[in-house]
Amino acid sequence: MAILDNLTKAAKDFFIEDDGAARQAPAPAPLAAAQPAQAGPPAAGPAPAVTQAEQRHLDHIASLLAGDGKDFGAYTKMVNSMAGSGLTGPLLYQTAFNAFAALTGTNQAALLASAEQLAHKLAEDRARVLQRHREKMGESPDTKAPPGPLALLHQRETQLQAEVASLTEQLTQKSQQLREIQQQAQAEKQKTQAALASYELANAAAAAELQAHRQAAQNFLNPSPSTPSSNA
Repeated sequence: MAILDNLTKAAKDFFIEDDGAARQAPAPAPLAAAQPAQAGPPAAGPAPAVTQAEQRHLDHIASLLAGDGKDFGAYTKMVNSMAGSGLTGPLLYQTAFNAFAALTGTNQAALLASAEQLAHKLAEDRARVLQRHREKMGESPDTKAPPGPLALLHQRETQLQAEVASLTEQLTQKSQQLREIQQQAQAEKQKTQAALASYELANAAAAAELQAHRQAAQNFLNPSPSTPSSNA
């Protein structure tokens, strides 16, 4: 039958691959085991979030899931390989397990224990990465690890904010002093201008009075023309 030929080819292709390539292939998420009985394996295409992950992260996860070819990661690789033959649901997983058990000697309990170990390894690694992330963000001040670039930038930001606040307070104080000085200067200017205006009035009055007296003196003190003598 064609399906048997496809299964045989899928199993053959899986096990004749280079062992290094098998170890590098990341195991699919445990979502497949939780799917309904009629569901097939996960879609071949990665989720949008995965497509945006950096390659170094994908390589790191693949290294975590790499095993000896007899673990759950290798089994899921066989599931994906046999899915190309048209099998889906329980038949796919049971057929893949039968072939996998026959070739590796792994029983169901050991296989599921391997899946648990992989899940635990991923959880531990995620906890470690999240802890380091918090250290980089400066959210773990008690840690002995040196602060990351972001934490150092936050520290510098806090320092500059404090300096800006201090300078702002000083600027407020200086601005108040400036306003007071300006008010005093304006009052003194008005006082000086008023004094000058008063002087100008006094000076003008004195000059006018002097001019009047001078003119009068010129008019009244000039000698009158000589009158002829009576003896002439």
